[in-house]
Amino acid sequence: MSHQKEFVDLNKSTHDRASFDCKEPELNTFIRTLASKHMKSGISKTQVLPATISLPTNLVPICSFFTVAGSTIKRESLPHAEGKKLPVYPVPVFLIAQMAVHDTYQGQGLGQITLIQALKYLLNVNEFMPSYAVVVDCLNGDAEKFYLKFGFVELCKHNGRTRLYLPMKAVIKLFGES
Repeated sequence: MSHQKEFVDLNKSTHDRASFDCKEPELNTFIRTLASKHMKSGISKTQVLPATISLPTNLVPICSFFTVAGSTIKRESLPHAEGKKLPVYPVPVFLIAQMAVHDTYQGQGLGQITLIQALKYLLNVNEFMPSYAVVVDCLNGDAEKFYLKFGFVELCKHNGRTRLYLPMKAVIKLFGES
């Protein structure tokens, strides 16, 4: 089974959420039962990378997905040199709230492709609604290692997880924008 070339908005009448399995129960539950509800409520946006085939149900399997939302952080949570340049009120950031690759595709670089797509998506949003950074709460140590490999740095411990961030200036530089 191979994947399409473009990410699209999650559509529960088109995409087979039930068969998605990344071997992380929290992420499986999210894409199967919550992602659509959160989109409908206007609190996040989920994009999926569909497979190239349809199932007998006419639904298309999901190869990977990411979910993004707006959030804020306290400037005091940033390194002092960065935080002191920012206002005292909450600092707007983008949150990669969820990101996963179907078990079938793990170890083939699709995680990197999905992260790049999420960052490009947020870079486009940043043109209309600027944010200071992209933040991610790591589900486990493997996720933390993954994001650190791509330039994210530790921000703090949050809700029992390591919270990492990547300044939007770095994202802009990464994609060669001015």
